[in-house]
Amino acid sequence: MPIQHIFIVYLVSTLIVFLPSFGLAPLFVKAGVPAWKAYVPFYNTWVMQGLCHRPKHWVFWQFIPVIGWFISPGIFIEFAKVFGQFSLRSHTAAALFAPFYFPYLSMKVQPAYVGPDAVKNYKKANWREWVDAGIFAVVAATLIRTFIFEAYTIPSGSMEKSLLINDFLFVSKFSYGPRIPNTPLSVPFVHNYLPFGSSRKSYTELVKVPYIRWFATPVKRGDAVVFNFPAGDTVIHKAGYESAQPYYDFVRSMGRDAVWQDPELNPIVSHPADKTDNYIKRCVAVAGDTLQIINGDVYINSQRQEAPENSGRQYLVQMKPNRSLDKDGLEEMGIAIYETERSSDFNLSGIQPYQYVINMTLTEKEKLVKSGFTEKVDPYIDNQASASRIFPYDTLHKWSVDNYGKIWIPKKGETIDLNETSFSVYERAIRVYEKNDFYRKDGQYYLNGKAITRYTFKMDYYWMMGDNRHGSQDSRFWGFVPEDRIVGKAWLIWFSWDGGPRWKRLFRTVK
Repeated sequence: MPIQHIFIVYLVSTLIVFLPSFGLAPLFVKAGVPAWKAYVPFYNTWVMQGLCHRPKHWVFWQFIPVIGWFISPGIFIEFAKVFGQFSLRSHTAAALFAPFYFPYLSMKVQPAYVGPDAVKNYKKANWREWVDAGIFAVVAATLIRTFIFEAYTIPSGSMEKSLLINDFLFVSKFSYGPRIPNTPLSVPFVHNYLPFGSSRKSYTELVKVPYIRWFATPVKRGDAVVFNFPAGDTVIHKAGYESAQPYYDFVRSMGRDAVWQDPELNPIVSHPADKTDNYIKRCVAVAGDTLQIINGDVYINSQRQEAPENSGRQYLVQMKPNRSLDKDGLEEMGIAIYETERSSDFNLSGIQPYQYVINMTLTEKEKLVKSGFTEKVDPYIDNQASASRIFPYDTLHKWSVDNYGKIWIPKKGETIDLNETSFSVYERAIRVYEKNDFYRKDGQYYLNGKAITRYTFKMDYYWMMGDNRHGSQDSRFWGFVPEDRIVGKAWLIWFSWDGGPRWKRLFRTVK
């Protein structure tokens, strides 16, 4: 963990225990303790625990990064009790608004010190026991969700046939190091909007925390990664749009003003980095790699990469004369047809007589060939280049889904030359992800008001692709994933559903 991150964490911890001191000092005097002890951070909580006859080892728990931030409010609540404050309202104020509550308590209420014996004799109502237990559960679950693991559901077929729609996963936050939330003031257990169809955000940006990741470990090539959608910082907040039909796609095709003026494409909502929609893809290239896709095969640093074991790609299948195929027949041969194929004929469609495009893994392809029903099974290559659809959206790079690159993945500390070719590729990373005022004018490049010819990156970046290569919106369409968007590594399928439990998929580790 960088020293500046440690400094920020403990600065917050110190402020939490110091800011209430101005109200704690007169209360210390009432309890027979010199006022100055209230102004010494952490020693003041040591004194509070002594006055409450509570275990003093809790003081040391305050030094656990971030977790300690939740320990201090508990000490404040116990201290309020020895002044006869037992109501839920008082305890909520002591925990959440201590810098304001304790001055109010000492000056307006002026309570007497009743001591720990009175606290022992106080009997909580049954409903309070339930409320306190619920609050503890919420705090504990929030800490686990933030720093250890989080549940995630596969929403689309982009990872078929490795991960299926309605696979329920545990995502490990420890794999790449837990990330401190950029927007810590948010409703627990929800992502960017409040539930039940609400259009209200589930968070506030009154407090913003810079990107901090503890015990950071780089993403490895081949990992199945959950991350915040990089192009999801601005979205059309309507059903069917959001990250499924990105806002920036409409801007490129219609123009920004036209999008904002079109009532069908409003409201338009912005999100901070940690509150954009979650995506899951496979990392195919890491920082410093050079990637190229040739006829659907991925090459990293000029070395061809084997596709993931259950990765599906489209094949052009020519059947023997008078031999046709249907989905039932494919499933009988052991070729899985999942929800995306069932609901559409896109992946199994007649092109010419007895010719089909079928999405299969390499193993499934071999099964079809061995059936003896085919004349030819070749990879189906999509060479349709689109300047408005394929990253980096220019006419210089005439790339397609199956023939793409070469493209270099930015690496922290590495420097690139700025020119007409590199500008469109790296402009968003430099301007948006690394937060610079970066633009081109009259053939010259400007960074924060200064003319430059080279740029050195501040973060590592990754290239993500879905295992279902022809059914995935991934880096080929929106570019690099910066390290600050990485959420965690897909770890375990704990449940799976498709009209009923998929029993064979339960408790399988994600490869």
